[in-house]
Amino acid sequence: MHDNADLHIHSLFSMATSAAMTPSALIDACVRKGISVLGSGDALNATWRRMWQDHLENDAGVLVVPTLEVEGKGRVHYLAIMEDFEACEALAGVLSPHARDIERAGRPHVDLGGEAIAGAVHDHGGLIGPAHAFTPWTGMYAAFDSIRDCFGDEPMDFLELGLSADSTYGAGIAELEGIPFLSNSDAHSASPLKLGREFNRLRPGPRTVGSVMDRIRNGAITMNAGFFPEEGKYNRTACTRCFAQYSLEEAKAHRWRCPVDAGRIKKGVADRAQELAAAHAPLPRPPYLHLIPLGEIIQRCLGTASPATKKCRQVYDTLTASLGPEIDILIDLPVADIAGIDARVASAVDALRKGEVILHPGGGGRYGSFSILATGEKT
Repeated sequence: MHDNADLHIHSLFSMATSAAMTPSALIDACVRKGISVLGSGDALNATWRRMWQDHLENDAGVLVVPTLEVEGKGRVHYLAIMEDFEACEALAGVLSPHARDIERAGRPHVDLGGEAIAGAVHDHGGLIGPAHAFTPWTGMYAAFDSIRDCFGDEPMDFLELGLSADSTYGAGIAELEGIPFLSNSDAHSASPLKLGREFNRLRPGPRTVGSVMDRIRNGAITMNAGFFPEEGKYNRTACTRCFAQYSLEEAKAHRWRCPVDAGRIKKGVADRAQELAAAHAPLPRPPYLHLIPLGEIIQRCLGTASPATKKCRQVYDTLTASLGPEIDILIDLPVADIAGIDARVASAVDALRKGEVILHPGGGGRYGSFSILATGEKT
């Protein structure tokens, strides 16, 4: 049986993260969402590692994989996947002379470059790649033009796409040939709106940390799933103050200052990926399935102000209690089965599967939005 894996989340020790982000809440959320492999997140933090100890073996059968994110020199973020928490503890000891907050923070700043950080991870048996690689503030391709510029002589084991990109954004970049792409939620909350909003479907294999790492090494990823890239906060080149969007040529002509309010114009992921793409045809990649969280679909169907309203939660709870995990509802279940519970949601899920979605791209730090034609929303 395949595994749905979300390998990048954060703990309650990271900034702007829910205080309810606890191991038990995360395991419960995985069951409802349909995630069978979960990255622990923040595994350099000793308290967080201890909090996980009683949940590594759980009745839900969710495999917890030790993962961590660090910020290196130049504000570049890196995601690492480790064999066990003992390796994370040893890695924390190696990095601690270069990080003031490694024992307290969720995602510490490490005053080292990518080659040194990757070398330390590899020395402790881990895998490493750039987190949200195209993101304009903290992505590898924001600071560097090539893998070698960032990682030096150390290998890069995978590349995380981020919410503003899908596989097509990296498929035309020649140096990424043979490097697996990961799509993860980067969740700061255990809400099903956040956890698993992006995930990786792995080929069947033993549900062990070693097997998951081997499947990533070998590119045994059968599907990436997540946002339409246009929904991401940094998809289009835009002003970071008023969010007015510009073409790359317009931004250059304005010298990266918004003519409306003099705010800074930030290059979008779509433009940056196009800059890096080779002239040849994109290289083959596993399919990327564009999804919208079920809670947001329900919100559109009910016309409420938020997917967190009581009405939306009731419909979500009824659907998942009757039909199973959210991912199964969005991807696999016959529409007729969904219609037996809620015809409005069934119609919207059917429209999503057919691509009948109008996208309103985000940029400059503001999320994009969407309209599902079946719900009768104004576009």
